[in-house]
Amino acid sequence: MDLGVTIFLTDRSIDPVTLAREVEDRGFTSLWLPEHTHIPTSRRTPSPMGEPLAEEYKRCLDPFVTMGMITAVTSTLRVGTGIALLAERDPIVTAKEVATLDHCSGGRVSLGVGYGWNIEELENHGGSKATRRAVVRERVLAMQALWAEEEASFDGEHVHLAPAWAWPKPVQTVRGRTGVPVLVGGAAGPLLFRHIAEFADGWIPVGGAGVAAAMADLRAAADAVGRDPDELVVVPFGTLPDQGKLDHYESLGIPEVILRLPSAPADEVLATLDSFAPFVAR
Repeated sequence: MDLGVTIFLTDRSIDPVTLAREVEDRGFTSLWLPEHTHIPTSRRTPSPMGEPLAEEYKRCLDPFVTMGMITAVTSTLRVGTGIALLAERDPIVTAKEVATLDHCSGGRVSLGVGYGWNIEELENHGGSKATRRAVVRERVLAMQALWAEEEASFDGEHVHLAPAWAWPKPVQTVRGRTGVPVLVGGAAGPLLFRHIAEFADGWIPVGGAGVAAAMADLRAAADAVGRDPDELVVVPFGTLPDQGKLDHYESLGIPEVILRLPSAPADEVLATLDSFAPFVAR
């Protein structure tokens, strides 16, 4: 079982280049970055971790720019968004960014996507709570068409793409088509699992509670649409590790667990990486 890390990189934290080199040198397989374009000062939508809202939500770096920096100074480290807020993003531009990153990095990109918890942030981008899940679904499908097809098109309720050319294509092949792995973040539930079974390659559960029980429901969702359940990976996210927890994940067939780093200056982040060394060595 592989171990990756996730962190809110900000204008006050360890810098991306230093972190990327240290993470790769220590034997971690991946580095995942969250996304918030901005945080409205309204607290109408409470923080998912409880109020007050942590400072790093207001200050996080753009993940796509930062992943470009990370892949430029590493050779094997995979990068991913954990998570990208596709309901706040233009799918054509985002497809280009992801394909360019994958092309230039030699196929080291995963795209973690989600629906977004901050409704005011979403509304500033013209979205709504009522449509966000349907919008994310169509944007992923349109992006996958742009990655895979010589002449891509998509016509849905929320996304309309006339036949178009788009290069570069990603280096990776996913389910027999050119693309990158797409993993969906969120709490277990029927709609989430239907979306994963339809268009994604795995699930990013935040924290570990209930993962074992939910995996049967995810497999059932894959069966319902004629997909092989073994195609879908489960990657627990933001984990604070202990040996028993990691052994449990490994017993479930989970291929990778993403450990949480503090959004902090270099000395604190590197000390935390050092504390994870026994788990990497296992």
